[in-house]
Amino acid sequence: MANKEVDKLSGIETTGHEWDGIKELNNPLPRWWLWTFYATCIWALGYVIAYPAIPLISSATTGVLGYSSRAEVADELTNAKIAQADMLGKIQSASLDEIRKDPEMLQFAVSGGRSAFLVNCVQCHGSGAAGSPGYPNLNDDDWIWGGKLEDIYVTLKHGIRFQWDDETRDSQMPAFGADEILERDQINDIAEYVRQLAGLEHDAEAATRGVSPYVENCAACHKEDGAGDPEQGAPNLKDAIWHYGSSKQEIAQQIHKPRHGVMPGWVNRLDDETLKKLTVYVHSLGGGE
Repeated sequence: MANKEVDKLSGIETTGHEWDGIKELNNPLPRWWLWTFYATCIWALGYVIAYPAIPLISSATTGVLGYSSRAEVADELTNAKIAQADMLGKIQSASLDEIRKDPEMLQFAVSGGRSAFLVNCVQCHGSGAAGSPGYPNLNDDDWIWGGKLEDIYVTLKHGIRFQWDDETRDSQMPAFGADEILERDQINDIAEYVRQLAGLEHDAEAATRGVSPYVENCAACHKEDGAGDPEQGAPNLKDAIWHYGSSKQEIAQQIHKPRHGVMPGWVNRLDDETLKKLTVYVHSLGGGE
């Protein structure tokens, strides 16, 4: 003890260890900290014995309790399916209109449809279903192929221009410029006329010139008043909703060489109950007809 060095500033003995002139004080850990540490070691050992813990080459130790979080989740899913079986049976046998009119089925379908939407549809339409350029907003009341329950169901089931489904909805707008159907000046005049139909700023003289080529080339699908035709998948040109932009240049580009959106058909990926729930959910967003 007589050989122990005491630090002059703190009054605490040193351990005799020194690094670059820095001496280590002999400050033992508190007893409570040590006992806590020992307790956690014992608890960890017990956990390793009782539960799956040690990874092996192709598996892991199972633990004496045989617990499995995957098995627990599987049991929960099984119980959930059993609890939902009655309602799913009702959804399966009911028509879309019957689901919409029954408050209990409607609530169940909207809830399940939202879950299916978040898994399968948000990549294109967004988590809030507001869409983005080239991908429709499902919250508004503008529907290229119709917004009634049956229309939405068919669109979900067979898709749009989905080449792997013979029953897919399909329409092709001619490339009026790229295929040399119309001259560039005619395309520009039609673009001005379309902006006039939509109530946008436009060149009145050019829009007047655009009436004739519009009627001859566009009215068969978009109608003379520009209101569109859901039967043909022809968009309404009179509203403020545009997939690819409403500027004169963007409209002219679409007339010159149109872009055509593609949506997959879900008939081979989702069961009919899920398709019905998705249909009712999309219809409930606020824009369903």
